[in-house]
Parts: sequence; C-alpha cells; structure tokens
Amino acid sequence: MRAEMPYERFLAFGASSLTNAELLAIILRTGTKEKNATQLSREILGYYEKGSTELSTLHRLTLEDLKTIPGIGEVKAVKILSLAEISRRLVRERAASRLVFSSPSAVADYYMEQMRHLETETAILVLLDNRMALVREEVLSLGTVNCTLLSPREIFLRALRWGAVNIMLLHNHPSGDPTPSEMDKDITERICRAGQLLGIQLIDHLIIGDLSYTSLREYGCIPDCIPMDA
Repeated sequence: MRAEMPYERFLAFGASSLTNAELLAIILRTGTKEKNATQLSREILGYYEKGSTELSTLHRLTLEDLKTIPGIGEVKAVKILSLAEISRRLVRERAASRLVFSSPSAVADYYMEQMRHLETETAILVLLDNRMALVREEVLSLGTVNCTLLSPREIFLRALRWGAVNIMLLHNHPSGDPTPSEMDKDITERICRAGQLLGIQLIDHLIIGDLSYTSLREYGCIPDCIPMDA
C-alpha cells in the first residue's frame, strides 16, 4: 500500500524515487471512490495508449479530453494543463539562454517544445534585425494543409512593417518526421529569391518534427544567403 502513497514517499525518499504517475498523483491529490489518485494518474497517462506512462501525453490532452475521464473535473483538468505548460516554459527558458539565430540547432531547441506536440501544421515567422537579434515573432498560419499556403507577399509585408532585415521561418510536421516535401523546398526557394530582391535575407527555414528537425539551409534550399557564422 505504501506504493500508493506518493506524498509520503516523496517526503521519505525524494521526488526522483517516484514514478510519473505518482508525481502526477501528488498534483491531483485525490482520486475517486473506485480509484486512488495514483490509479487515476495512470489512466490519464494511458489516455491514448493503454499502459503508457509517458508524461508527453499531457501535452496532447485538451481540457475536453481530460473532462471525459471519470474523476477529472474542471479544476483537476486545469491543474494538469498548467503543469504541461510549465514544463514547456522550463524547456523554452533553458533553450533561450543558448539561443543564437545563426545556429539551426539552438533555434530548433528553443521552439521544439512549443511546436512538436501540435496536431496541426503551424508556421511561425521570426523577424530579426541586422545584428540577428529578435525583433518579433508571428504565427503565419494555423492548421494549414501544406507549406504552399504560405504567402511570400504576407511574409515580406510583415517584415517591412517591423523593419526586419533578416527573417527565419519555422513550421512543424505533425507526423513527427521533419523530412522536407517538394512543396516545402519550392516555397523556401521562392521566399529566398523574393527576399533577395527586397534586401531581406531568409536565414533559414526549419521543419520541426518530434525531437528532430531539418534545416532547409543545410538541405541546400537557401542559396547565396549570408553565411551561418556571420
């Protein structure tokens, strides 16, 4: 029975001794008449795949999903989603300290937790000044079917509005595979060419997968732009 008393185990042995379900149970505090908090936590983590203990499940769950689980009302659901958001922000803050926009891996690290759990394709435009410092970031599209729906006109109107000298694009592949499609490569080349005419450099276009990414600059789709170590 001690295994079902996560709060006491935390005090006796520390957080590292607890399972994912037990840590979540401490947040929930209570279960139902039929199941204790730890059992309820196991059910939440196994929402998509029975028996799963992965905390990444929490990033995929919505308020509505959680409220379908017996024993999870609005208060518990909000706590769980807040916990998931805290974890995303912790990863983002850690990555921010290493963020250099000329480094594809650093940029991918920074945006990974924000984008890899998205179930629809989303594109982000990053606007940079002449020192490669962040001016602004904007969501270009939500739930687009593919990258051909990105409008070079809209991209450069936004860049000119905010006085950006350099830009970077990111979009996710909900499948988790960051391999660029022919459409991804085509739109990247068109945006790069348009930017050169306007004096606005496309630094890179990153495709975010599940803990993986592809830099279309490194892929050879962004010719004659400034060197990455500039």
